Amino acid sequence: MNDMIVFREFKECDRIELENILRETWNYDRFCTPKTSKKLARAYLNSCLANQTFTQVALIDDVPVGIIMGKNIKTHKCPFNIKIKMICSIIAICISKEGRTVSKVFGNVDKLDKELLNNCKDNYNGELAFFNVNKKFRGQGIGKALFTKLIEYMKCQKIDKFYLFTDTSCNYGFYEHNGMKRKQQKKHSFEINGKREEMTFFLYDYEI
Repeated sequence: MNDMIVFREFKECDRIELENILRETWNYDRFCTPKTSKKLARAYLNSCLANQTFTQVALIDDVPVGIIMGKNIKTHKCPFNIKIKMICSIIAICISKEGRTVSKVFGNVDKLDKELLNNCKDNYNGELAFFNVNKKFRGQGIGKALFTKLIEYMKCQKIDKFYLFTDTSCNYGFYEHNGMKRKQQKKHSFEINGKREEMTFFLYDYEI
């Protein structure tokens, strides 16, 4: 792994770079205009920031190249300022017809995730809320280092089992390689730009 990598908590100055990484990873531009794509990335990042109690950002030359977020379910409280940012970013999407159409797809994904969690009989006290590494810097051990920091946090919080939502648009094999177990899965198809796409959604968990 690059010796010049620095790890620290999320700062507001990381936002633009992380939004760009997020946008590229999930290729938002394939199903909407660049303007809406930027709004989607911002709204998604804000929703993740609202759903965490722990963040670690990986930086190379002071530029964010990866991030992981975790949540202690028992102690989580969304700060008021983050909640306001999240609401404002969602409103910004819904102003346009395209934004409203795309937001319905993400609303369906949220429902699927909740269904997977409801179907799982395990009790969790933690969540891996968000995890992303710039494609250009994968294979350098950054993802593994971030995941290790999350495990350390969970141990300090006395969290013995946490879960993660992911799908076939992501490198879900990483989670299996690092000891997470697939507990639930469900296929779902939806229409984007007149094209029907099928994906499989997963719930993984990790027992410490």
